[in-house]
Amino acid sequence: MSMPIQYYISAFQQLFFPHICCGCGADYLKDNQFICASCMQVLPETHFLDKSGNPIDKIFEGRLPVIAAGAGFYFYKSGLVQHLIAQLKYHQNKEAGRFLGRCLGRQLKATNRFNGVDLLMPLPLHPKKEFQRGYNQAALICEGIKEVWPKPICTKAVSRLVYTQTQTQGNRISRWKNMENAFWPVDPAFIKNKHILLIDDVITTGASLEACGNAILSVAGTKLSIVTAAYTV
Repeated sequence: MSMPIQYYISAFQQLFFPHICCGCGADYLKDNQFICASCMQVLPETHFLDKSGNPIDKIFEGRLPVIAAGAGFYFYKSGLVQHLIAQLKYHQNKEAGRFLGRCLGRQLKATNRFNGVDLLMPLPLHPKKEFQRGYNQAALICEGIKEVWPKPICTKAVSRLVYTQTQTQGNRISRWKNMENAFWPVDPAFIKNKHILLIDDVITTGASLEACGNAILSVAGTKLSIVTAAYTV
C-alpha cells in the first residue's frame, strides 16, 4: 500500500527542517505542537488562578487593591519553565511566549475569577529595553492568551519612564525603590472605567507589577487583576 504524498512531504521537511520540542529536543512533534506530550505532562501548574487567597493574591494584600491574581506555573531553578522563559527573554524565541500565553489562556478560561476583565495589558518595558530585546515578552504572552481567551490587548495607556537593570537580585524594599515612579498613565482614556488584567512573565517580589498597578489605578474607575506565567519558588 503506497503512502500518501503528504507523508513524504512531512518526512522530507522533518529531515531537512526538523521541528523539535523546545523542552527536551524530541523530534516527533506535530507541526502545531511547541513542546512534546511528555514535557506538557511535567509542566508544574500552580492551580492558583481558580483559588482566592493564593500566594500571588497575598503578595499584594494590603498594598494594592487587586480583584484577583495568580500565576500559571512554578518557576524552579534549572526547570522546564525556567528554560522556556530564558528562551523567550534571551534567545529570541517568541513562540515560547505565545505558548505560555496559550497555557494561561486555557487556565483563565476554566475559572470564573477573571470573568470581569475588559482588557489585557502587558507590563510595559522601557523603550530602551524593548529596543534592545526587539519585543516585549509580556506582550507575546498576551497574544497567546488572546488566541484562547479573546480579550483586547492594550499597550498604549501606560508607559515605563524609568530604565532599570534586571532585578534578579535584591530584596523587596530595594526593588520597590528602583521602581518608584517608574510608570505613568500617558493615555488614560484607553483604560478609564475598565477592569485591567496586568500580565508579566515571572513574579518574585511583585515590585514592578505593584508600581505599574498603582499607575493603572490612578485612572478613574479602573479595576486591576494580575496574572503571570510563572511564580518563583
